[in-house]
Amino acid sequence: MNVDLRSINKCVRCGTCRSVCPIFEDSGWESANTRGRIMIIKGLAEGREADASAVDSLSTCTTCGLCTECCPAGVNPPELIEASRRDLVSRGMVTERQALLNRKVIESGNTFGEESDRLAWLQDRRPAVQKSDYVYFVGCLASYRYPEIAARTFEVLRRFGVALLPDEQCCGSPLMRTGFDYSRLKEHNIQQIRDMGAHTVITGCAGCYTALKRYGCRDFRVVSVPEFLAEHLSELKLQPLDLKVTYHDPCHLGRHARVYDQPRQVIKAICELEEMAANRSSSRCCGGGGGVRSGYGELSLRLAKKRLEDVPGDVDYVVTSCPLCIRNLTDAGAEI
Repeated sequence: MNVDLRSINKCVRCGTCRSVCPIFEDSGWESANTRGRIMIIKGLAEGREADASAVDSLSTCTTCGLCTECCPAGVNPPELIEASRRDLVSRGMVTERQALLNRKVIESGNTFGEESDRLAWLQDRRPAVQKSDYVYFVGCLASYRYPEIAARTFEVLRRFGVALLPDEQCCGSPLMRTGFDYSRLKEHNIQQIRDMGAHTVITGCAGCYTALKRYGCRDFRVVSVPEFLAEHLSELKLQPLDLKVTYHDPCHLGRHARVYDQPRQVIKAICELEEMAANRSSSRCCGGGGGVRSGYGELSLRLAKKRLEDVPGDVDYVVTSCPLCIRNLTDAGAEI
């Protein structure tokens, strides 16, 4: 198993992670808690055979990173979880839903297995820009499930000369999180960006953001839509709205990337912001990440409903900067 035992052995089994793990809060099982998962990973690294219970334990982590925030020993459990998932995939130990997701992404280039045009949301069919310093990486969810978000985001970004990739494919995040090989997608998208000559890639999806960052390509920088808008706030000429909203920090944009201030800066330039009870580094997970929504839908929805308990009662909308969070929280009943 390609997991550093030194990282595993840093865990002192104190159980501090039990106080923050959303899966443990839901089930109460030690195997559904970070500490229990690390003990399972340790067993696998020492030669234990993987079984269905180990697959379920390691597959139900959303990789939200709350455990990393509170760990007194400095363990990074999401890294260990993802490494263990790669090992399980190499052993052929995957669930049917995980295998289906992998097949959809590999065969179609998107997480939904859609064969329709990825840019069908684009109403203005002017000739595609061949070269640009900036490109908008739309992502699967905005392209296929939230085309209005893709269209409105691009309408704003276009003012700054931002272009679209001619053949964007899935960033690979769903495969990366669940242990599958995403190298073909990575190389395809990197080549698309290089051919465009872009030095900045802008994305509105937290999953795409961390995946593109992990490409490790030095030819371009990756920024989120809130970061880009915050950089150009004085040029946007925003009109204030008579609304009060609250902001949900996506795990992979917040805890994983420390992008906390820029979304709030943009929101406050438009309307009133009231924080959730748990926000910034302590923000609860929406339940959608780490392959949990695609593999364990009922569990994912319960976590989303738990997150909505943090929403202040007097706000008009919940605002977030991740379409997967939008989907999960909307399914749980939020106005987003």
